[in-house]
Amino acid sequence: MDTRLLELLVCPVCKGPLEHDRQARELICRADQLAYPVRDGIPVMLESEARELDAPVPATVAGGAAA
Repeated sequence: MDTRLLELLVCPVCKGPLEHDRQARELICRADQLAYPVRDGIPVMLESEARELDAPVPATVAGGAAA
């Protein structure tokens, strides 16, 4: 993901900063405890697509490929 784009993106819920988790392919909002997916290098900044940080990482990311 382009670092310039990352500097511009904020959480759509609280407008706070995001952290890029490259391994999990997510943008993390610590304030709201939400993780927004990055699919094919494109951040999906929809609250409905975010997972809560205490929820498990989807199998497609954690295991490499879906079964």
